[in-house]
Amino acid sequence: MVKNLTSSHWGPGIVSVNDGRIVDVAAHPDDPSGSAINGNIAGSLNGRARILRPAIRKGWLEGDPGTPRGERGRDVFVEVSWDEALDRLAVEIERVRNVYGNEAIFAGSYGWASAGRFHHAQSQLKRFLNTVGGFVRSEGNYSYQAALVLMPHIVMNYREQVAQATRWPVIAQHADLVVMFGGVAPRNMQVSDGGLSRHRGYDNLRACANAGVRFVNLSPLRSDGMPELNAEWLSPQPGSDTAVMMGLAHTLLAEGLHDRAFLDRYTVGFDRFAAYLTGETDGTPKNADWAEQKSGIAANRIRDLARRMAGGRTMIATAAGLQRADYGEQPLWMTVTLAAMLGQIGLPGGGYTVGYGVNGNIGNMERLFAWGSFPQGRNPVDDFIPVAMTSEMLLNPGGGYRFDGSERIFPDIRMVWWAGGNPFHHHQDLNRLRAAFQKPETIIVNEMNWTATARHADIVLPVAAPQERLDFGGGKSDNGLIPMPALVPPPGEARSEYETFAELAARLGTRAAFTEGKSTEDWLRAMWAVTRRNGADTGVELPDWDAFISGDLIQVPDPSPEQVFLADFRADPDANPLPTPSGRIEIYSETIAGFGLDDCPGHATWRAPRDVADGLADAYPLYLISGQPGTRLHSQLDNGAYSRSMKIEGREPVLVHPDDAAARDIVDGDVVELFNARGRCLAGARVTDDVAKGCVFLWTGAWYDPDFDAEHHRDRHGNPNVLTHDLRTSSLAQGPAAHSALVQMRRFDEPVPEVTVFDPPTFVAKGDR
Repeated sequence: MVKNLTSSHWGPGIVSVNDGRIVDVAAHPDDPSGSAINGNIAGSLNGRARILRPAIRKGWLEGDPGTPRGERGRDVFVEVSWDEALDRLAVEIERVRNVYGNEAIFAGSYGWASAGRFHHAQSQLKRFLNTVGGFVRSEGNYSYQAALVLMPHIVMNYREQVAQATRWPVIAQHADLVVMFGGVAPRNMQVSDGGLSRHRGYDNLRACANAGVRFVNLSPLRSDGMPELNAEWLSPQPGSDTAVMMGLAHTLLAEGLHDRAFLDRYTVGFDRFAAYLTGETDGTPKNADWAEQKSGIAANRIRDLARRMAGGRTMIATAAGLQRADYGEQPLWMTVTLAAMLGQIGLPGGGYTVGYGVNGNIGNMERLFAWGSFPQGRNPVDDFIPVAMTSEMLLNPGGGYRFDGSERIFPDIRMVWWAGGNPFHHHQDLNRLRAAFQKPETIIVNEMNWTATARHADIVLPVAAPQERLDFGGGKSDNGLIPMPALVPPPGEARSEYETFAELAARLGTRAAFTEGKSTEDWLRAMWAVTRRNGADTGVELPDWDAFISGDLIQVPDPSPEQVFLADFRADPDANPLPTPSGRIEIYSETIAGFGLDDCPGHATWRAPRDVADGLADAYPLYLISGQPGTRLHSQLDNGAYSRSMKIEGREPVLVHPDDAAARDIVDGDVVELFNARGRCLAGARVTDDVAKGCVFLWTGAWYDPDFDAEHHRDRHGNPNVLTHDLRTSSLAQGPAAHSALVQMRRFDEPVPEVTVFDPPTFVAKGDR
């Protein structure tokens, strides 16, 4: 047995190799809370779903250029040589560019992919396409699109807010109360984009509880707060958090508990919002009694919580998941408004943060300096779409839409290229996405495994796993640098994306532009040299490449362990103005008001979720909640041993309250069907009072496995996005709103179909029918 180091988005791992195969990955011994997700790596890399050779969809091979035959997702594949795949792909790229221009190529490629700095799939793809004329990109992300667009108008750039978030040790020392809207889910703290060298969040939260900080968890899921926090659990109806916050705010205002001096000095527009809050503008006071009607939380508990929040140092922690719902901008805006009314923004342990718990580093760590990266070059194409509008773009070329105050037009996309992501996991309304994926003339996917995205492609290129290629890891918000030597060769004919793009560039006459004459190791040495120089500028001496890649992980100093969000602004708002039009917190935004948007006016506003407002609750009485699972990162490595060990009858578990289960004759372990007018899926029932009555919780990321002989092409495996709608938060941010869905559930008494997505698709020889 040989043991070696690797890195992933869920932390460093020690890899056991036997006879040229990875047989186990364990957490690093210095990690205080190593992630069990490492248990998926060996099984997935060695699994039956692994893509071993280039493959082309049979209907695409048989069709004429630009007019493929067959149906993506149902068609069979033909395995071909690398030379044939790249030759055909080079010809197709030139055809699309010559006939339609590079504006017809979409390379959204959203997804986390490898934690390695060099073999980052989207960077590789985008550099390649930039050398051949560019592509249409996606803008923003699924996790917090609403915050990315809204927050610069009312406070500052959201990514800067996250980087400047008040640290949990500061909260432990100074706070009395943490009010968590949507919880701070421990399962999310396993992961961080680019990786994390140690899982610090769990210990930091325990330290808060041990210091006497009290927690309130407002979430339909009790486990969204760690058990050690002993959090008071309030479970508002999903989509009603804005109403609860308004009930709290109304109590502060009515009882004179708000900080008028703070509002006058540090904010603009409060009086405009207050007129709405009191009902002066619309005749409806947004008081605690009104909030009870919307949320199900008793008015006396709302009033009591408001008084407690005003009576001590309070941190408002709003989960990123709240914005992934209808009108998702509103709970964010209301979070800022409520915190401003308390007047504690900029004080140690007070104020607000949107996104605690969205990953393992927010409030726990930031990096001291930037790591070296693989340069993508300049994209000659300026066009983009908001990230959650892929289906809309493909189904509505030339159609108009609004985004952040501008009028935009969807491009006419003829080629889609996806690398390092899985839209059939993270995109909403998968039946609509399937229809959209029939529209382009060509779809290319780079993948390790035969996921649904690969099965909906025309040309599938097999890629090496992170443990099968040389790289180094360094998280976007972490202080660790982790060597990632190539530990085993890739199976079959899989290869790194850099090798693939270099060969393809050679066919297109752009190899020199893409590679700059460098090998993989040449690039890594150059990137490490940049990292060393940046470290030296901050007083950190890093070893040379050879010593680093053969050694252990390195941790550099924490740049700001006592960080308090907006402390400088609070100390002197004139000397440290915010980058808003007023330089202050904009409780009312003249800019947003000037956009004239019915679904996002100039201050925080209550809107009922669309399914509720449309009267669908009688037919579909259960609120569907979905979130990051504890058994994997998103959909990554779902065919691994740890992820599969937690399934029920091979399906993703769905949490259901005992009363809701009993009303449907469902017992723990039953296979159930969830359904609405948009779709259907099977899942395994887990009956528990950890989920609120009237809600079901289905984890995201089960590999989509449609049964084309069943109604709605029912998913066999338990992917919640067959049930979600494809509307967005609002015409301001156009963020995903998939957390706003109503469903019904029944015990599945029919023969249970096998899950097929962990096996490869059907292959045929050329010319076979």
